[in-house]
Amino acid sequence: MTDWAAWTGGRGRVLAGAAVVTALLLSFHGAVPNRVGGLGSLLESFLPWLGAVVAVLFVLAVVRRSAFALVALLLPAAAWTYHFGGLFLPAPDPGAHDLVVVQHNVSDENTDPAGTARALARAEPDLVALEELVPPAREVYAETLAADYPYRVVRGTVGLWSKYPLSGSRPLDIKPRGIEEEWQRGLRTVAHTPRGDVAVHVAHLPSVRVGASGLASSWRDESAGLLGDALAAEEQGRVVLLGDLNGTVDDRALDPLTTQLNVAERGLALSFPAGLPLARIDQVMARAGTVGALRTLPATGSDHLPVLARVIWH
Repeated sequence: MTDWAAWTGGRGRVLAGAAVVTALLLSFHGAVPNRVGGLGSLLESFLPWLGAVVAVLFVLAVVRRSAFALVALLLPAAAWTYHFGGLFLPAPDPGAHDLVVVQHNVSDENTDPAGTARALARAEPDLVALEELVPPAREVYAETLAADYPYRVVRGTVGLWSKYPLSGSRPLDIKPRGIEEEWQRGLRTVAHTPRGDVAVHVAHLPSVRVGASGLASSWRDESAGLLGDALAAEEQGRVVLLGDLNGTVDDRALDPLTTQLNVAERGLALSFPAGLPLARIDQVMARAGTVGALRTLPATGSDHLPVLARVIWH
């Protein structure tokens, strides 16, 4: 058989079928049901990694010398580019009035809180949101950040450090039913910035677990709904949400948040786990503003990577 005949023959039908399935999952992931094992949310948590599936299928199609499979691969390649390609475009030039923020789950097992605080301050953000603040590390963060961030508010295990004055601080009730122990992982405050007042919400949603039965996320999902209610009731026009949300922006469980707030337009910024980042579960979202550039910072003593973002006000 000639090379041309090999390329244009009927081989590669299985690869072509896999390409079509991948394209369907990318384009219609919302149709995958969540009732059994949270399969929909599980898929959406790792949706960008379907690009790796496309790459593997491409290599196999070349090895098989199947033009049929290569043509079919145009479908998932186009779907992935449409969905995620914009994240890789150049970020807009920094503006003088952008709000620069850092979001970091510092880990309650962090053995170097002072070093972590210094690393975050070196990025020179305007706001620093931290989760998993526990004593005595909480006091170390306060002391280390005090010089550059004289204003702070801490509620439970979440906190915000600011270059600008804060007021109207209060806890956010995002505790799911069924958690009986003391649990305070949300706060709301107002930062008085040079461009005007900004309501800042800091949250740490419950963890999810992946096991043989699928994704266990009921507490996370309930807490996201409560946080969505708090955002809907927020009277300030400008809002920034910073937090470890234990979910990606593609995960339908975060719809109560992503339907109200803008998410990052640039930067993939996979943040967890720090040693081999697979997903961005540390989020920056905004109302009346664009999250124009988002990136991770170097690893600290945490199992999460810090995330830095610029918020451009409309």
